[in-house]
Amino acid sequence: MERKVAVLIELAMLVLLFLGNKVEGGYDSSVKSATATFYGGSDAAGTMGGACGYGDLYSAGYDLDTTALSTALFNDGAGCGECYKITCDYNADRKYCLPGASVIVTATNFCPPNYALSNDDGGWCNPPRVHFDMSQIAWQKIGVYQGGIIPVQYQRVSCSKQGGVRFTINGRNYFELILVTNVGGSGSIQSLSVKGSSSGWMACSRNWGANWQSNGFLNGQSLSFSVTTTDGQTLIFQDIVPSVWYFGQTFTSSLQFY
Repeated sequence: MERKVAVLIELAMLVLLFLGNKVEGGYDSSVKSATATFYGGSDAAGTMGGACGYGDLYSAGYDLDTTALSTALFNDGAGCGECYKITCDYNADRKYCLPGASVIVTATNFCPPNYALSNDDGGWCNPPRVHFDMSQIAWQKIGVYQGGIIPVQYQRVSCSKQGGVRFTINGRNYFELILVTNVGGSGSIQSLSVKGSSSGWMACSRNWGANWQSNGFLNGQSLSFSVTTTDGQTLIFQDIVPSVWYFGQTFTSSLQFY
């Protein structure tokens, strides 16, 4: 019996060791292969806005080292805000890869499929292909402009942000759209709930990108948010929004995920 217990403990330790090499912060952090192109122009003006809904990437806390994700990673908006370390695969392309260069990018947009083109000839973002359409500024940190498309190694990493998580409230009465930005740690949100000073907690649903929808009547109430990121961390942002709020305002907290 004691021997069986010892064997089970040893097996459990081996499993944990294996997982420790694969998982960091509750998400898969193993290194995988993909490809990368670029868009948005040399000043990255064309990367503003996008399918995550962040709008001005400067004010949202994402700067210019950003990327659009193919369907395989975008996951209907659940991948918004995630951070990836991208390295050009120099062994696969010595002509257009900068040796030893890497960049950390944040997912802020969606790279849609183009089914008119084959997956290996222009349809780079077609499922099930994993592809990064990076801002030109970020892409040129790892590749030579003339290459256009390069083989890369990518790894999910923790997001490091300055300041606290931000909440922007758009929409209208009984239809509040809550945009959550500048999220550290895993970067992406698993669930969001809102509580008014005169109401209980209400679960929100993802409307599009990083925008979450509430159908409650929240006008004239101070608001609190409960946010759970995709690595399982939960923070409560108590009374982050004062009762005199109006649509279009952004509120910055002092709390952050790590």
